Amino acid sequence: MNERAETGEVLTFERTSLRIEGAVAMLTLDDQPVMNAMSPAMLGGITDALRHIATPESGVRCLLITGAGRAFSTGANLQQMTKGEEGSGPREAGSLLETGFHPVLRRLRDLPIPIVTAVNGPAAGAGMSLALMGDLILCARSAYFLQAFRRIGLVPDCGSTWLLPRLIGRARAMELSLLGEKLPAETALEWGLVNRVYDDAVLMDEATALARNLADGPTLALGLMRRLYWEATESSHEEQIEMERRFQLQAGASADFKEGVTAFLEKRPAQFTGG
Repeated sequence: MNERAETGEVLTFERTSLRIEGAVAMLTLDDQPVMNAMSPAMLGGITDALRHIATPESGVRCLLITGAGRAFSTGANLQQMTKGEEGSGPREAGSLLETGFHPVLRRLRDLPIPIVTAVNGPAAGAGMSLALMGDLILCARSAYFLQAFRRIGLVPDCGSTWLLPRLIGRARAMELSLLGEKLPAETALEWGLVNRVYDDAVLMDEATALARNLADGPTLALGLMRRLYWEATESSHEEQIEMERRFQLQAGASADFKEGVTAFLEKRPAQFTGG
């Protein structure tokens, strides 16, 4: 990979790329012959990319995730997942969850900047879970989601049994998992699973514009917001209002808060720096 990305340059990792434009980083899953199915190599590439943007030196204030070609990701690369290490037997189903998928999901959950996912095509299995890690989830009109596990005799994983009931309710989560039917983008929007659906030709333009909007915002506060909402599903009301108080103290001490108030009083657009 390149040692350092200047604005507009592309860092290449295993089966992924990272383009940094200003304060926006676009992470692209890129293994098109298998419709961006995730292998151990790709998971390593995603991890390296996330490690890079988490450094203050990167200057990244919003992450946009999408897939190359005609798919977002069709889930786990089964051919690669069933291969053991050299000299060993087949890899046990689920063994890579602990070593590969779960660390990626945790890094995304704990990232202190907003995440936008642009679902440009099929998002199946673990690919669906990755798409749903976005704070804002945008879809091409032709895209669809699929809980494909029943088709190969496995259970849903990568956090889908935690996410789906909270996003669309138990009944619909059960339906998607037990029947394994495709969920078109328009229906996903009706169900509240995604935020917006666009014509295929304009999806990436719209996603990039939205990511830039977020990157220009008070990203310290936006990062605190995403932490609050992650915690909200498990916290009591008392725990949550106490966390709001603590985070408000942190946001209120920021340069962005001072700039926001000053801009409001001066009746001009705020110029946030993320600090």
